[in-house]
Amino acid sequence: MDIVFIRGLRIDTLIGIFDWERKTRQTLIFDLEMATDIRRAAESDDIEDTLDYKAISKRLSAYVSESQFQLVETVAEHCAALIRDEFGVPWVRLSINKKGAVSVAEDVGVIIERGSRPG
Repeated sequence: MDIVFIRGLRIDTLIGIFDWERKTRQTLIFDLEMATDIRRAAESDDIEDTLDYKAISKRLSAYVSESQFQLVETVAEHCAALIRDEFGVPWVRLSINKKGAVSVAEDVGVIIERGSRPG
């Protein structure tokens, strides 16, 4: 199994349960690991034969920036499903950081894994 990753993808969105959070956009920081097999792309040297991390980044950015979820957990579930369904990824590990959500912590967020990790 090979992994294509994206780290530090910053997306501004409306998120939160408090009234003040619903009035201002906040930045979520995404880290992703996605299972794939890169051998075909390595042989052909063609972007069509690989998992296109730019296309995934753009799709997630568009989706999340237009969303208005209350919980980071909900964002994570929807994004994992989107990646698996639209990009044919069998396994994804997704971390979402809601930096600054807790004033006495540097980072807070969730990490989820969805799908079957190919052996």
